Amino acid sequence: MPESKPPIPRRFPALLRKRAASFGYAFRGVGAALRTEVHLWFHAAATGVVAGLGLYFGLERWEWAAVVLAVGAVWCAELVNTAIEAVVNLVSPDYHPLAGRAKDVAAGAVLVMALAALAVGLLVFGPRLWALGGIG
Repeated sequence: MPESKPPIPRRFPALLRKRAASFGYAFRGVGAALRTEVHLWFHAAATGVVAGLGLYFGLERWEWAAVVLAVGAVWCAELVNTAIEAVVNLVSPDYHPLAGRAKDVAAGAVLVMALAALAVGLLVFGPRLWALGGIG
């Protein structure tokens, strides 16, 4: 007599539905931020330019990894900044110095990450762009 496998618990499909729904909420959040945040439009354009340059120059795998991590980190920082601003505006609709500080610090985090991503971009693309210019 063949050995039968234990039945899958009934809650498994519900768990999958919940996980799928959480991805939906996350994509909805990114979409909402893209519709309302001008800075994300800039990041989207920069992402397109960087991807195009990466394809044009034929980046090595490790270079793609560095570029993708840098781009992803900037997007994450910007999305977290957007979420912090929304929550601060909700709990403190009137001006409050601590609310302003929270928003400034969150924006500063985006700036720091963007500068780090710029450094990655200069390290990866700088020599190639320099060589294209015929300098050196």
